[in-house]
Amino acid sequence: MHAARPQRISAAPTSDPVIPATARVPARAFAAVVVANVALAFGPWFVRMADTGPVAAAFWRIALAAPLLIVGALASGARPVRLTPVMWLLLAASGIAFAADLASWHLGILRTTLANATLFGNSATLLFPLYGFVATRSLPTRMQRWALLLAFAGAALLMGRSYALDPRHLTGDLLCVLAGALYTVYLVMVARARTAMAPIPVLTISTVASIVPLLILALLMGERIVPTHWGPLVALALASQVLGQGAMVYALGKLPPLVIGIALLIQPIVAGTVGWIIYAERPGAADLIGAAMVAAALVLVRRPIRVAPAVGAAHLAAKDDI
Repeated sequence: MHAARPQRISAAPTSDPVIPATARVPARAFAAVVVANVALAFGPWFVRMADTGPVAAAFWRIALAAPLLIVGALASGARPVRLTPVMWLLLAASGIAFAADLASWHLGILRTTLANATLFGNSATLLFPLYGFVATRSLPTRMQRWALLLAFAGAALLMGRSYALDPRHLTGDLLCVLAGALYTVYLVMVARARTAMAPIPVLTISTVASIVPLLILALLMGERIVPTHWGPLVALALASQVLGQGAMVYALGKLPPLVIGIALLIQPIVAGTVGWIIYAERPGAADLIGAAMVAAALVLVRRPIRVAPAVGAAHLAAKDDI
């Protein structure tokens, strides 16, 4: 899309909106998904520092980011006037799913251990790649199976030392499981929208659609809405929503679900590093080994895979104009 010309948006997703797991992994998109997960990993720290309620913090994350995204979408030339009702519904539903994800995740953190919340909240690591294989009617290659095995084993090591089931944490655990499932729904919907739209309009419309649900829920729960200190909330909006979700939405138009899912494991590694530096939560040997296994999995999914001619360039050429 050229900046001087309004963006033309197709009416509906293509018949096969999922990039096959055997598609090549573009370097720029891979860098984007790494940046996205690093930025998103700082979110819990900013939420912890905020002096509002947990759902209110999610509301401000969205509300403060929305004006910047709207300006960016308009400056890029995007004019979503040609969107069909189906596409509007898809984007609105993605925003509602994202709002529910954030609310469930923030509430769950307060009702369970941080280790449990991180483990269950990243269930999209498994669910989104499975969606990709089902949608493309394919099975993982040998290299991809090794990558999945390394990723899951690494995740188990990262979380296993401190993970514990406790009846007192059941509500929080279930909320975090729900958050992971809702984030998978959000990723699926945004991935479909990215087959027809550029990343900034997708992120902007989805973000705006999540503002009202979060505000209503925060008010219904009687949370403190207006903060005394804006710094953590501004940082949350810029790091998590503008940079983190912006880079994630861009990557969703370029990378297979397998790569996106495994890359989500970058978040607990970075969050653990933040905890080490800020709160003196020193990692153990199992944590370091788990991080190395996740890194190895990311290297494996970056390796080029021979693609059958039938795949075609249409699967590999996502709409990445900004």
